[in-house]
Amino acid sequence: MIDLLIPAIVSCIVAFVVVFVMTPPLIKFLEQKNFAVKDMNKKEDVMVVRPGGPAIIAGIIISEIILYAFLQMNEILAILITTSVAFVIGYVDDRKVMSGWFKPVALAIAAIPIIVLGTYDTNLAFPLFGTVQIPVLYIALIIFMIPITGNTINSIDVLNGVASGFMVIASFSLSLCLFIVQNYEIAVVSLPLGFVSLAFYKYHKVPSKIFPGDSGALTLGAMYGAIAIVGGIEIIAAVALLPAVINSFLFLSSVKRVVEHRQIKGKPVDHTEDFKLKATNDKKAPVTLVRLILAGGPMSEKQVGIAIFKLATFSGILAVITALMMGVSL
Repeated sequence: MIDLLIPAIVSCIVAFVVVFVMTPPLIKFLEQKNFAVKDMNKKEDVMVVRPGGPAIIAGIIISEIILYAFLQMNEILAILITTSVAFVIGYVDDRKVMSGWFKPVALAIAAIPIIVLGTYDTNLAFPLFGTVQIPVLYIALIIFMIPITGNTINSIDVLNGVASGFMVIASFSLSLCLFIVQNYEIAVVSLPLGFVSLAFYKYHKVPSKIFPGDSGALTLGAMYGAIAIVGGIEIIAAVALLPAVINSFLFLSSVKRVVEHRQIKGKPVDHTEDFKLKATNDKKAPVTLVRLILAGGPMSEKQVGIAIFKLATFSGILAVITALMMGVSL
């Protein structure tokens, strides 16, 4: 484990610095190109540039290449290729609003490098009960998991700082769980995801200077899913991601179809006179995690974000407990 220390430190520093340094000039470039959207949760006409995906993917690519130079693992290549393809898919959607099925189908294709490189184990591990061998079904699981994690993070990117802040908590929880189950190499490979998210959060938090866009959100979500697969901790990863998964489930169950969120007419959130967020009375609007949080009364955007981060922290703790139980079963 000692020999992993230098690669871990170098890759984490590089991941954070690249995103932290690259984002301000990216913001200026996007401002010059007028790639901006209105922040719908601000009383004034505040325009925020997007997408921040290029900075996010740059931090991931450079840090993971450094890790590959040290470790020479196919798992790193699988994660890197899948994540890069997810970025391209998201960037296409940033430039032109595609149909609701575009991202799930395209992200399923992005999962193929994991299969081709053979960087997976067909044994699905459960806490206490041990592992279950599902050779054929596991291939289907890989194809479905990347679209699920990618779109799950994309669907929770609704308020300033939420997507990046949520990923800071979820990804570091995932890394800790990998250390607990003694998958040290993949744990080190996973660390840059948390540091990339942390650096981007500096510019994405309330009030946002830049939005991640689909390219940023899909990149973070796809990398999370790829790490879970090659690390063999799919169940643990799902637990850590629970609030975002619940948000996606609520949205899909209320809308009853796969649709691009920007094409939804009914809005789940409304505003009070002082522009606090409140749950809408529109019965046709989709049900979301934010709408449920606001059921107790109006809150500021920052307060809602903190509530989501508390849920993410709780889920992260549950994931750690699950990892400890997994260790017992192993």
